[in-house]
Amino acid sequence: MTFLDQFTDFTPLNVLVNIIDVLLVWFVIYKLIAIIKGTKAVQLLKGIFVIIIARIVTEVVGLDTLGWLMQMVLDWGFIAIIIIFQPELRRALEQIGRGKLFARSSQQELEERNRLIEAMVKSVSYMAKRRIGALISIERETGLTDYIETGIPIQSEITSELLINIFIPNTPLHDGAVIIQKNRIAAAACYLPLSESPFISKELGTRHRAALGLSEVTDAITVVVSEETGAVSLTANGDLHRNLSVEDFESRLRKMWFGPEIEQSQSSKWTWGGKKNG
Repeated sequence: MTFLDQFTDFTPLNVLVNIIDVLLVWFVIYKLIAIIKGTKAVQLLKGIFVIIIARIVTEVVGLDTLGWLMQMVLDWGFIAIIIIFQPELRRALEQIGRGKLFARSSQQELEERNRLIEAMVKSVSYMAKRRIGALISIERETGLTDYIETGIPIQSEITSELLINIFIPNTPLHDGAVIIQKNRIAAAACYLPLSESPFISKELGTRHRAALGLSEVTDAITVVVSEETGAVSLTANGDLHRNLSVEDFESRLRKMWFGPEIEQSQSSKWTWGGKKNG
């Protein structure tokens, strides 16, 4: 069979199989990109591309020693990828095992998410009105275990009462950040990295710098309540959203934490006074 015959001798079944094959490859690539998006793995992936390009350049230019070194890196790259991308690979396998690649959220999950949002809004409303400083970080795709280990383990369900008690001034845990992992309060009094950006307003304190610093190196969401003004802010992906009303805070938190799929679900609608509207 000639090369041209390979493109002309197509049956409808072959065409269908090839289309399905291409779509499946595209879907796998899309899911891989979605898994590593917003994580440190993106930067590592860029590093791998740089090594591949360097290997091609050394082959063209004739740099034998450097080319040999690049080739050794590529030869052992498979093992390195397993080690470097271990959190992302584990998360992908967990999603496959739980059937979450295609599954939509169940009603029970939506109710639990609403409960979590309500607890967060109620506690933040209470602290904002009384100007109780707070710093709460929510883990998403990038793991926060390194920062959790700097604090005091709690491993408790999320309740507004517990969040408020943690940040009451002059209590052992009020300094530092609370970190939420897998919809549970993992630890309190955690240390977060401070942002070194020169563009941060001078009026912002350590809490805001810590929230921005974490958002610059991870995809975590961080809630900040100012001790001086009671203003509520959110940080994510290096962006700071300041002076949010209760409606804006709840809406942004829902979208950032769980995505737009529950945007139309029941809203808690708490006022800064801690009372429910309606």
